[in-house]
Amino acid sequence: MTAEHLALVGPTASGKSQLALAAARALGDVEIVAVDSMQVYRGMDVGTAKPSRDERAAVPHHLIDVADPWEDWSVARFQRAARDAVADIEGRGRRALLVGGTGLYVHAVLDDFTFPGEDLGLRAELEAWTAEADGLAAAYAELSERDPVAASRIEPGNARRICRALEVIRLTGQPFSSFGPGVRAFGPTAFPVRIAGVWLPRDVLSRRIAERFAAMRAGGLVDEVARLGADPRGLSRTAAQAIGYKELLAAGDDVDAAFDLAIRRTRRFARRQRMWFRRDPRITWLATSRNPCALLPALLATWTG
Repeated sequence: MTAEHLALVGPTASGKSQLALAAARALGDVEIVAVDSMQVYRGMDVGTAKPSRDERAAVPHHLIDVADPWEDWSVARFQRAARDAVADIEGRGRRALLVGGTGLYVHAVLDDFTFPGEDLGLRAELEAWTAEADGLAAAYAELSERDPVAASRIEPGNARRICRALEVIRLTGQPFSSFGPGVRAFGPTAFPVRIAGVWLPRDVLSRRIAERFAAMRAGGLVDEVARLGADPRGLSRTAAQAIGYKELLAAGDDVDAAFDLAIRRTRRFARRQRMWFRRDPRITWLATSRNPCALLPALLATWTG
């Protein structure tokens, strides 16, 4: 019988990683696949809230520290790597617990859809345009006109994703959003997997986000960003968009303002994550206003029941 895996989703700072670790320890035959667009990067440890070395020693983790921060890591590349990891886990008679809040990456792994082609010359033109004064705002305005669905899912300051969306629209003549999940009805997943979600009240999640950044600051995030910024190879376009890193790299001496901005952006990002996942009727939501690890019995019942 084919193993049934589990995907645990929800917004950032909702406690998914600790809950997943508790579930893996309780069940014993589970390995974790991190479905996170930034935890793939080596050296980006504090600001991406990676599991500790002890946690990774206790439970096998996949797709953490698989790329250097100057490499571009696409969602298509992630889809292949994550599915290979799930197949490897299943082939050894074990189950995968996929954990993530990056909605596009989660659904790219779980759902059967393909990615549009690339035109690197066109992309370079768009990147040059968005680097000009007022260019990014103009590019976002074009995206909002030609594909309002995609625009609603992309932050106006995310030049990389805006350029990619316009590249696809100009290349194919079709909306960028038509290539991604969430447009068609949600159907069977690409492999046997249940989906559970962590749901916290907004005020609780907002407080946890602020507490997480305070812990990251105390844990050395400023030094980590300074070290990455001093590397002559720089950060890839993808890595440079990571919240916390982006603000600190642009902060100069005003570190307090950078953290305040990162907290605000993370709260907005969490709202978009909630909206993204709420569209998926396959998710069994587990709600609490307390420690998310209190959801462990319900999570185990969802998976094994």
